[in-house]
Amino acid sequence: MIPTPPEPAAAPAAPSKAAELDRFLVRGIAWTGAAKYGTQIIRWASTLAVVRMLVPEDYGILAMASLFLGLVTMLTEFGVGSAVVTLRDLDDDDVSQLNGASILFGVVACLFTCVMAKPLALFYRSPELFPVMLALSAGFVVRSFRTIPTALLERELRFKLFAAFEAIEAVVLAVAMVLFALAGLGYWTLVLGQLVSGVLGTVLLLSQRRHQLAWPRLKRIRRALVFSGHLVGSRLTWYWYSNADRLVCGRFLGEAPLGTYGVGQELASVPVEKITALVGRVTPAFFAAVQDDNAALRRYLLGVTEGIAVLTIPACWGLAIVADTFVPVILGPKWMEAILPMRLLAIYAAWRSIEALFHQVLVAKKDARFGMWTGVVCALVLPVAFLFGLDLGGTTGIAAAWMAVHPLVLLPLYRRVLRRIELPPWRFLGALWPSVCSALVMVAVVLLVRTALPVHSLGVRLAAEVAAGAVAYALTLLVCFRSRVRRFKETLRTLRAR
Repeated sequence: MIPTPPEPAAAPAAPSKAAELDRFLVRGIAWTGAAKYGTQIIRWASTLAVVRMLVPEDYGILAMASLFLGLVTMLTEFGVGSAVVTLRDLDDDDVSQLNGASILFGVVACLFTCVMAKPLALFYRSPELFPVMLALSAGFVVRSFRTIPTALLERELRFKLFAAFEAIEAVVLAVAMVLFALAGLGYWTLVLGQLVSGVLGTVLLLSQRRHQLAWPRLKRIRRALVFSGHLVGSRLTWYWYSNADRLVCGRFLGEAPLGTYGVGQELASVPVEKITALVGRVTPAFFAAVQDDNAALRRYLLGVTEGIAVLTIPACWGLAIVADTFVPVILGPKWMEAILPMRLLAIYAAWRSIEALFHQVLVAKKDARFGMWTGVVCALVLPVAFLFGLDLGGTTGIAAAWMAVHPLVLLPLYRRVLRRIELPPWRFLGALWPSVCSALVMVAVVLLVRTALPVHSLGVRLAAEVAAGAVAYALTLLVCFRSRVRRFKETLRTLRAR
């Protein structure tokens, strides 16, 4: 759980520094969570209000632009922010030049989007897309000014400030979107909403953390750009292989199987996405802060792993075991084909939530090149695995390919990370044991309830299974792993006292 006590071999001065970082980590996650989940209601309310005032065609225009703009966004930032967070020896002049490079990337992305606006409008046969693309291209320039300020604030662990900015942005954006929709602006409501969000976020960040600009000299910042390039390579390969399953499914099976597979995948990923988005916003900066201290890296990796596993493993495995009841009750009988893919993807989703930490540690150790080449292997192997899975079992076979092939391809990455921080595999697996053991008991209890209490109402059966599973998991964790739970509570109490 977060965090575990310092290792006995730590230097005398380490405990005070470790305690300070522990406090920042816990508070960073707490503030980030409060901002994300506290503003979620505002976002949902404004989204529902806007949806009622717009038509599907309005959202369709933005959907046409999203695939292209998402890819350009990934290339525009070029990993410069992550380089500033990770490469702690960059001086002010280096950061100034990277700031200049970031803005140049934004300008190039803006011009490239303007050039591609007309061809994309012709491709989609949507004249309205052309002015939309031109307007959204300005967002690349606006957001480029926030790359370095964001990275510097992350390096300084100022996540409370990020949380405040996110809350302000959510409130202003919600009000603006509703007003735009009431004014009858149609799809321009969504376009202006994105631009308002970009401008407001940039202004808020620059008001707290500006940094001077300098013309980038390649020779001076080459090391940072090479490191950034490796990060971009990793992100591009991830973008490809993480979407290849749906590409294969849609191309060879058609719309209906793709729809059921997509819904099953989305539901299986919900617990993981909520938690990893929260923790992943904070942990990279902390891993980078202790990048030269393997003892601290081990402690944080084990602590965060245990904390994530305690939440994601029961949620994912619980969804997998009740999928045959959950789908007809919650989604309806027309989605029954999603049950088997959802089960497999939910089981594997729990591990994927932990796997992300390995990539973050590898980046913190300045070994992004290895991560990039691992991504290249995944991009080559996984689409082939999805095709084999398709032949063997349709959408279920594609889901099985994720479970069977992806962990094997990533084995060299796991091994490299554990070796780089001198962490024995058995110690890492030990961090997973409380949640795995408790989840296995949970599964056994749910199966027992299903056998012992056959009921005619699927809704009653689902409620009974969920309640029995939750109680079984919590009791097993509290009874069999009492010392770890007590240690976690004591740690949080100590951090709050400070």
